[in-house]
Amino acid sequence: MKFTQIQGATPIDMNSAQDLIPPLTSQEQLNEFEQANITIAMEWALKSRKLKSTLLSPDGLASLHRKMFDQTWRWAGKFRRHDLNIGAHWPQVLEQLRTLCDDVIFWSTNQTFSPLEIAVRLHHRLVSIHPFINGNGRHSRLVADLYLIHRTHSPLSWGGIIDLITETPDRAEYIAALRAADLGDYERLIRFASK
Repeated sequence: MKFTQIQGATPIDMNSAQDLIPPLTSQEQLNEFEQANITIAMEWALKSRKLKSTLLSPDGLASLHRKMFDQTWRWAGKFRRHDLNIGAHWPQVLEQLRTLCDDVIFWSTNQTFSPLEIAVRLHHRLVSIHPFINGNGRHSRLVADLYLIHRTHSPLSWGGIIDLITETPDRAEYIAALRAADLGDYERLIRFASK
């Protein structure tokens, strides 16, 4: 199987490919299979009372990731045990997730930021930690949307783009907005996520 490497994505090497559950032969098949798995997870997430109460916890985040990729990857929902080209040093992942969840709960309770900005900051920090081997961007976008939905707000539009996993100008804008947020400027990411 040949995987396509796109800018800003975690590369899939042949060792990672051994953890695929279905016998896929192309990047397009993988993208389609993952999207079908994610669609099922989204329906589950919107109905799950347990997830609503545990989303802002490492267990809740892992549970959602597992549901998103459980038919695709053997490591679905498991925090990574090695370093990648992005993200926290792997032994710090769990601690950083706990801190992020505590921060989001604090921001929400004290209305430090608007719900929209909290969702975008949650997304950005979750992507920065990169707790899983792959699927972190899609996972963190769904987490941000669920955060808003659980607070009776509309989910983010993410630039009105459904596909942010292939090389497009919209993906380039999304990556640029994430990099601006890395430097503490969240405005570009807020604009992109809500346009």
